[in-house]
Amino acid sequence: MNDPTVRTNSFTIGKLARASGLSIETIRYYERIELLPYARRNASGYRYYDEDDLHRLHFISLAKRHGFSLNEIRELLELRVDPQRTCEDVRRHARQKVEEINVKIGELERMRRALQQLMDSCAAKDGGGECPILEAFERG
Repeated sequence: MNDPTVRTNSFTIGKLARASGLSIETIRYYERIELLPYARRNASGYRYYDEDDLHRLHFISLAKRHGFSLNEIRELLELRVDPQRTCEDVRRHARQKVEEINVKIGELERMRRALQQLMDSCAAKDGGGECPILEAFERG
């Protein structure tokens, strides 16, 4: 029996999870933190989602892959529906994210150099005694 309140392009949470590549738990979490609107219910009380929900989940996933936090994604989603927003508003968010990524890259490069120095000193020690890497970590 067809439920007239559910459109034909609707998804159960399981189908939405498969279509989006996310887990059911993640979808429910996004609902709880209001990144995704709470699912509508059919006459039987089952949740159902539509194409807009799937597109929103794809948007969230791609933004996460590009390094945006959930709070930043919330801001992007708000900009997405703001009729007053400009491309520069969105570009400003992207520019800030690039700056944060550059800082992280610098930190990772420093960590790599420090660890490489420790590994080099460990190789130069040539067996026996304390390990320079462990000594460095213990010294803090």
